[in-house]
Amino acid sequence: MTAEITSERLDLTVDGDDVDVHYRTGGEGPPMVFLHGIGLDAATVSWRHALPELAEERTVYAPDLPGHGESDKPDRAYTTAYYLETVEAFLDALDIETPAMAGLSMGGALALGHALDGGDVERLALVDSYGLGADAYWRTAASGVLQTPVLGNMLWQGVSASKPAIRTGLRSMGATEPPQELVDDVDAVVDRQTVRAMRRWQRSEFGRTGFRTDYSDRLDELSVPTLLVHGEADPLLPQSWSKRAAAALDESQLEIVENCGHCPPRERPDRFNRALRSFC
Repeated sequence: MTAEITSERLDLTVDGDDVDVHYRTGGEGPPMVFLHGIGLDAATVSWRHALPELAEERTVYAPDLPGHGESDKPDRAYTTAYYLETVEAFLDALDIETPAMAGLSMGGALALGHALDGGDVERLALVDSYGLGADAYWRTAASGVLQTPVLGNMLWQGVSASKPAIRTGLRSMGATEPPQELVDDVDAVVDRQTVRAMRRWQRSEFGRTGFRTDYSDRLDELSVPTLLVHGEADPLLPQSWSKRAAAALDESQLEIVENCGHCPPRERPDRFNRALRSFC
């Protein structure tokens, strides 16, 4: 029988401000926290299929990070440091001790950063993870656009305008045509405030000479089992990042998912869930 996943809310104080955070939770057993990516994402987008699957053996938690989903979307700066503080506040508020953590894209960088900054973590699953490399081929063009407010607004506001625009955005990140369920899930949670949060985070991260967050030279500090999952056809973050990280870690497992882009948990959910359950 599939475990029930419920919606809950939590008041946190992050960077001196109060923020109401929505999260999904369910199951019984050791805790596991799931962190989604930036922008066209939320707990129900990345983790719709993974949460009930892993809840058969664990207590799962998946917050909508501020600026996303059903959480507050304050008019403020959004940075990796802010989101790391959010994760720490979330764990403290719910008394979650030594969780396994899974993170997709930016969420991977948050899970990894939390562990490297002294967070007590049982194991990590980094999925097409940001934070494992210094640069990507598209960064120069993206950083230029983001430093030009009018162009940045025109580029990103259109993404949330309609389901056809969302489908086009998802198509650019995947290896196959996005299913209607995924388009509907994104449409239900993404709005102009989400796009604002995404744009501000990108502006803080995508510099003129590379990415601000790169943990690749600190991987020797990591001492927990780590699963690295990467879509073979990911057009955003190269699979070489995950391969290099797996080689650098003492206790790692690498899964390259064929016929898959940037979001294995939604593009290849059965394959992804088997790998994650086996690892956990």
